[in-house]
Amino acid sequence: MPKKAAQPSLADADSAPGGAAAVDRALSILATFSAATSVQSLAEIAERTQLYKSTVLRLLASLEHGRLIQRTDEGRYALGPEIARLYGGYSASFSLAAVVLPIMQRLVEVTHESASLHVRQGAQRLVLYRVDSPQPIRDHIKAGDLLPLDKGVGAHVIMAFSGASGKLYDEIRKKKLVSMIGDRSEGVAGISSPVFDASDKLVGAITLTMPATRFQKKHEAALRKAAVDMTESLGGSLSFD
Repeated sequence: MPKKAAQPSLADADSAPGGAAAVDRALSILATFSAATSVQSLAEIAERTQLYKSTVLRLLASLEHGRLIQRTDEGRYALGPEIARLYGGYSASFSLAAVVLPIMQRLVEVTHESASLHVRQGAQRLVLYRVDSPQPIRDHIKAGDLLPLDKGVGAHVIMAFSGASGKLYDEIRKKKLVSMIGDRSEGVAGISSPVFDASDKLVGAITLTMPATRFQKKHEAALRKAAVDMTESLGGSLSFD
């Protein structure tokens, strides 16, 4: 008997309350596809979902019928054209601000410091969104400001995940987070992490800034959570070691 028979499938272990088991299992199959696993064999899908191959085959037949899955000439499986149609509808109704601002607001509520989302704009970075700290002493950048790409934690994150070389960028790519004091402006501290979309493309850097005297290492956990929540809300995946 296969080893995985002794444990529940991933879908069964995390089923939707009041939902349908077959739908949960079908969705768990779709969830195995990503930029790194865009084409998979039956065995790979079964291994990743912890479902029997016979169950996977039945679910794949339904998903293929609905054009959510398609078979390649080699007999492997890839996402089908219906995914593109659904994504088109999602994109048409999508507002980046509606996704990221509530997460930034929660981050500010937890830390009482200022949060920004920085995106690359040519040879600079743009402060796309900003939620100010409720405290009177804070850095006073605002949405729409252009900042350098060679200084500041947000800049370093953007450069690291844009392929920049060097020890600092290697470390940021490994940790997916950077904290610094006085790097862009004397007396200002910052913490930043990357945010990715569904295609694993860098969206920008979620950044928390505060006076150096208020820097707290514990805020890194809140920043990590915000980066994960934002990435997942955009359909991407982000995890920390």
